[in-house]
Amino acid sequence: MIIKKAIRDIINNLEKIERDVDEETVENFIDILTSASSVFVLGLGRSGLVARAFAMRLMHLEINAFVVGETITPAINEGDVLIAISGSGRTSYIVNAASIARERGAGVVAVTSYPDSDLAELADLTVTIKGRTKIDGEKDYMKRQMRGNHHSRTPLGTLFEISALVFLDGIIAELMERFDKREEDLHHRHSSFD
Repeated sequence: MIIKKAIRDIINNLEKIERDVDEETVENFIDILTSASSVFVLGLGRSGLVARAFAMRLMHLEINAFVVGETITPAINEGDVLIAISGSGRTSYIVNAASIARERGAGVVAVTSYPDSDLAELADLTVTIKGRTKIDGEKDYMKRQMRGNHHSRTPLGTLFEISALVFLDGIIAELMERFDKREEDLHHRHSSFD
C-alpha cells in the first residue's frame, strides 16, 4: 500500500533531520527565543499551521508570542524576533515581512530548506530543515519515469512541513527542560474552553 511507503518516506526524512541537528544552531535559536521581548511567528499555508502550533507552545511556556496577521498582533519592534517559516525561502509575503522586521530593528530567524534563499539572506539565524518542498522535484516527465518517480508520496511541501513541526516541537521540549517545566506547568495556560 502507498500509505506505508509514504509514512516510511516521512520517517526516513525525520531520521535524517535528527542526525543532522546542529547543536550550535539550536543553542543560538534558544538564545534568540529567550532573549526576545516578543516572538512573532509567520508562515503561509501549511507552514502557517506549523507557525501557529509553535506560537501556541511558546505561549504555554509563558513566552510572549504572536502570530503575524492576527487582529490582536501588535507591531514588531527592536528587541523582538520574527520566526519566518518557508520551505522555499522565497515566498514574497514572508520575505517582505522579514524585510520589514529588519527595518524595525527586530531579529529574524529563517526556518527553511534553502539556506541560500532570499529569506535566509535577511535572517540573523537560518535553521535549515531539509525536506522536499513544493519547488523541488524533477520537472522532466521522462526523467521522472526513468527513475521510477511516477508521483510523489509526499506531495508539495509535506516533508518540510512535518519536519519543521517536529523540529520546533523538539525546541519546545528543550525549552521545557531548561525552564524545568513539566506538562502540568503548561496545562494552566492551555485553553479552558474545552
